[in-house]
Amino acid sequence: MKTNPQHSVLIVEDEPASLNLLASYFMAEDYIVYKASSSDKAEKIFAKNKIDIVLMDIKIPGRTGLELTREFRSQSNVGIILVTKKDEDIDKIVGLEIGADDYVTKPYNPRELTIRARNLIERLKNRSNNEREISDAQKEIGFGNWRLHIGKRLLRNTANVETRLTEGEFQLLSVLIQNKGEALNRDQLMNHMKHRDWYPTDRTIDVMIARVRKKLGDDRSNPKYISTAHGTGYIFIADVLSP
Repeated sequence: MKTNPQHSVLIVEDEPASLNLLASYFMAEDYIVYKASSSDKAEKIFAKNKIDIVLMDIKIPGRTGLELTREFRSQSNVGIILVTKKDEDIDKIVGLEIGADDYVTKPYNPRELTIRARNLIERLKNRSNNEREISDAQKEIGFGNWRLHIGKRLLRNTANVETRLTEGEFQLLSVLIQNKGEALNRDQLMNHMKHRDWYPTDRTIDVMIARVRKKLGDDRSNPKYISTAHGTGYIFIADVLSP
């Protein structure tokens, strides 16, 4: 007798052999499996069904996996795992920045993918439960002209204009705020973020810092929020106001 709800996965892969192999592994794990060999099919399936996890190759016919990631993330908090080739480092970084939760590189172990999917579902469930437990008054942190909404992963300025953060950007900004006034090197920032299944690198940290600064309107040469500690890393310099 089943005690846990059945989860669903959308597999987006244009190679029939890989698509069917992955589908068989997830079906063996008792997932509801949806298969798509192109972006068009993936969009239609996503629009009509409740999907818990999207496992998607970046290189697919039609719109790319990166474009679909941006679209799916704008519509829901579905878990997204991207499949890339070893030499597609830029795609990995961009994918994580626009909202993917994890990535794997080819050749991959299908068993590993099912484990990553299961772990991601658990993280998403725990995140959702934690957010429900936080009262509205506790969900925002103020600094400068901004308020960071914890539950919604977004920034709101004094003009009430909202700017959404990716999961990586949110984690990075949260770590900096929690350690206000303390210079954190890249290793320290990466260690704080390693509860995820993907491991950020020096390059991803620098890219995310640049993107967070851009969203905050922060001038690197004359910063109000995130300052570069030369030879060390980064430091959050603004006063933080509790709710």
